[in-house]
Amino acid sequence: MRYGEATVTVVDPRSYMTYQPFLPEAAAGSISPRHVVVPLRRVLPKAEVLTGRVTTIDQDRKVATVAPLVGEAYEVPFDYLVIAMGAVSRTFPIPGLAEQGIGMKGVEESIGLRNHVLEQLDKADSTTDEEIRRKALTFVFIGGGFAGAETVGEVEDMARDAAKYYRNVSREDMRFILVDAADKILPEVGPKLGQYGKEHLESRGVEVYLSTSMDSCVDGHVVLKNGLEVDSNTIVWTAGVKPNPALARFGLPLGPRGHVDTAATLQVQGTDYIWAAGDNAQVPDLAARAAGVENAWCPPNAQHALRQAKVLGDNVVSGMRGFPQKEYKHSNKGAVAGLGVHKGVAMIVMGKMKIKLKGRLAWYMHRGYHGLAMPTWNRKIRVFADWTLGAFLKREVVSLGAIENPREEFYEAAKPAPAPAASKPEEKAKAS
Repeated sequence: MRYGEATVTVVDPRSYMTYQPFLPEAAAGSISPRHVVVPLRRVLPKAEVLTGRVTTIDQDRKVATVAPLVGEAYEVPFDYLVIAMGAVSRTFPIPGLAEQGIGMKGVEESIGLRNHVLEQLDKADSTTDEEIRRKALTFVFIGGGFAGAETVGEVEDMARDAAKYYRNVSREDMRFILVDAADKILPEVGPKLGQYGKEHLESRGVEVYLSTSMDSCVDGHVVLKNGLEVDSNTIVWTAGVKPNPALARFGLPLGPRGHVDTAATLQVQGTDYIWAAGDNAQVPDLAARAAGVENAWCPPNAQHALRQAKVLGDNVVSGMRGFPQKEYKHSNKGAVAGLGVHKGVAMIVMGKMKIKLKGRLAWYMHRGYHGLAMPTWNRKIRVFADWTLGAFLKREVVSLGAIENPREEFYEAAKPAPAPAASKPEEKAKAS
């Protein structure tokens, strides 16, 4: 496309893109949180970036209504539209979950989880109340897919390192619990590596409960369907994702689970000027269907999203110029998962051969793959620099929980001093 041929407008409630596969490592302090996000205005200098949310889309008039962070909503006209809103945490109406749960879909949640876990160690180290200590040192993770298994592995690794600096807290005092409704964890890497991952976590003291779910967690009292009850200040929810619910307001054809229904060209069904890709799109998996898998759809992962973006960009330009659309087809290259420093599992697909790795070698594959997949060389270099420094320097275990309410201390200092209590009559008489 020639410069000036089109105007590209990006609307997003955040001014950056998050590379979500790195969130567990950011939560463990292996990568700086600033390095897992890509600033949109810096990498898209020729695009118009609007920080806000699209609330409605009028397809007849071809305008989108944008609600900015502040001020009144306004309309933005378009000729071509791309829907790439991603996914949000898939939750259920479990009592206490909204109040107690911690998600892992954004860098803010990743930072918050790291600070929260280290604060629990601070609390446990500073009290003699066994009930408070037990609740602070019990960590519950719901969901055993990539996000859940990687997060519990990374956080357990960080907590084990941090405990070395506490006089009254040891790893033996902590309790890590991983819960999944399925009968296995890490289904993306296959049953054998999933079983290895389960056994590996259990060897590190993580309790893994499968084929069960959480019934409630009111005030941190976790009740599982299998009868287990524990008190915990830390309940991490990683039980899957769902398409952004805002899609239901846009008048687009949706699949049975709320994804935008697209053709293999990534064009939204029934349109010739709207495309969708990534976690919010239901894209036919042509490679799997060619192998005999009926009604196969591309899974919501970075491997497909990054490749779909390239095809989508080419197809938008082709649509502008009246050229034929290209179909998206990608064969699964495998899956990698990190479970802490020097720990991981990997399944690499090479043609009809599947190579299964575990331990340190799989961990290298995990870091190598995602390090190279990280958008922009600026961020790649920063991430590899973090890893290189981490190989020689000890992990930082300081909690910066106060940054979540940075004005609290100043507010307390700036409040007017309370007026002195009036003296009682008998005290005045005694004083005289």
